[in-house]
Amino acid sequence: MTADLQKGSMRLRSCFLGLLALFVAGKCSYSPEPDQQRTLPPGWVSLGRVDSEEELSLTFALRQQNVGRLSELVQAVSDPGSPRYGKYLTLEDVTELVRPSPLTFHTVQKWLLAAGARNCHSVITQDFLTCWLSVRQAELLLSGAEFHRYVGGPGEIHVIRSPRPYQLPKALAPHVDFVGGLHRFPPTSSLRQRPEPQTSGTAGLHFGVTPSVIRQRYNLTAQDVGSGTTNNSQACAQFLEQYFHDSDLAEFMRLFGGNFAHQASVARVVGQQGRGRAGIEASLDVEYLMSAGANISTWVYSSPGRHESQEPFLEWLLVLSNESALPHVHTVSYGDDEDSLSSAYIQRVNTEFMKAAARGLTLLFASGDSGAGCWFVSGRYQFRPSFPASSPYVTTVGGTSFQNPFRVTNEIVDYISGGGFSNVFPQPSYQEEAVAQFLSSSPHLPPSSYFNASGRAYPDVAALSDGYWVVSNSVPIPWVSGTSASTPVFGGLLSLINEHRILSGRPPLGFLNPRLYKQRGAGLFDVTRGCHESCLNEEVQGQGFCSGPGWDPVTGWGTPNFPALLKTLINP
Repeated sequence: MTADLQKGSMRLRSCFLGLLALFVAGKCSYSPEPDQQRTLPPGWVSLGRVDSEEELSLTFALRQQNVGRLSELVQAVSDPGSPRYGKYLTLEDVTELVRPSPLTFHTVQKWLLAAGARNCHSVITQDFLTCWLSVRQAELLLSGAEFHRYVGGPGEIHVIRSPRPYQLPKALAPHVDFVGGLHRFPPTSSLRQRPEPQTSGTAGLHFGVTPSVIRQRYNLTAQDVGSGTTNNSQACAQFLEQYFHDSDLAEFMRLFGGNFAHQASVARVVGQQGRGRAGIEASLDVEYLMSAGANISTWVYSSPGRHESQEPFLEWLLVLSNESALPHVHTVSYGDDEDSLSSAYIQRVNTEFMKAAARGLTLLFASGDSGAGCWFVSGRYQFRPSFPASSPYVTTVGGTSFQNPFRVTNEIVDYISGGGFSNVFPQPSYQEEAVAQFLSSSPHLPPSSYFNASGRAYPDVAALSDGYWVVSNSVPIPWVSGTSASTPVFGGLLSLINEHRILSGRPPLGFLNPRLYKQRGAGLFDVTRGCHESCLNEEVQGQGFCSGPGWDPVTGWGTPNFPALLKTLINP
């Protein structure tokens, strides 16, 4: 059979499904998801086609309503100058606002059931629908998809993905934003263990970042801990077979938690907590969230992606849309290159962050560990922004180092600290003044062709990211570095501030950025020395952006001075 006849045969079969499910007369045409990721990431290898009867779990993101109104409400509840400040929406309020139209929900549901989908379930907001199908059914349903099994990543993870783009029937395209479980490969952790710096003499020195070093640098006292009497809570998320061990957390607190009140166990694990070896990333997140946000109830969201067709980050988003009572602060060390994600996917995930912000959740994401990033596209070098760090509805945390790595001194840029300008999201109004000031005053700007000066700029804040001690698999490990470390530290300190706010009858901080920029970084140590890495070419010679007075796209507004930050954020 010729290629043209094969295509025609596939088209006829898919057209039949469309007719059966949608009762649509006439031609059967298709609308593809734009910009679907089709390049195989480094380190992944195809093991060949998947058996046609193997089961897949696919998530259909249904088109939401009133997204513009949602954006307006986020601004209103997050801006201290607004009369609606702190009057957050409930999950039920959000559902009433954004849930898909009955036409959308029933059209997609009928389409899936007609195709043989099984065990379909939605979320409270009704804007996601997850179903099980065989590979054969999925390939008929999503014309062009062809499922292969891949292996890759540091843990030799197996996933099922399609290297080819899929197409939806034209009648379905207005009702579905994207289908999850086809293209996005799990990102690998960029957390690294650096060589121990060399020094002579030991008087007054420390030998790596521990909770006591953090508390000393950021001016926390023994009294700066949670009271244990409020409904305050915080959370971190772990993905891709990254697990923490209770025994590691207990040992970490025994070694490093002796001078402040703390909790030695996680209050709740949401999802499946595996029994395999602990991951350094997961251990780091839990240990430093619980030592910075000391004595505050801590949840861990575990999305291991055990089934090969599941996307763990998407699973976490679905949980947020399906729980009415959630921790106030969430820290996440997940990121992808912006350009590796489809436009439909990135915009929809951004709307999920808007939903969280409207509910008063504080989402903190690591800015990444590749500096400004770099890629060669359309015949020239450009910086390469990261997502979700580039979302305008999350607070992004960069990284710093001590000026003297063995002393608690002023901080300088950690050269790996991710930062830059989005190529997808326009600059939000809350940061326009700060970014304009940076662009007009920085003496070391890269060539304008390397970045989109009108895009959302990040990070927003920073904290130490270099030289941490972590306990993982019962072993104390030194000199672990990355913005995966700075993010839970900053999140824990915001949880302490929420504790004070809740005890005084005020709402939690919620989405921090509008307030943070309006107060021009008050309560933060300004980091003014150092540059981060970028393209290794003759033009920029490995240098990206450089820090300076005020906000910059390397360390944001700076690192926390806890007493001053508390004073700044306690009222109203």
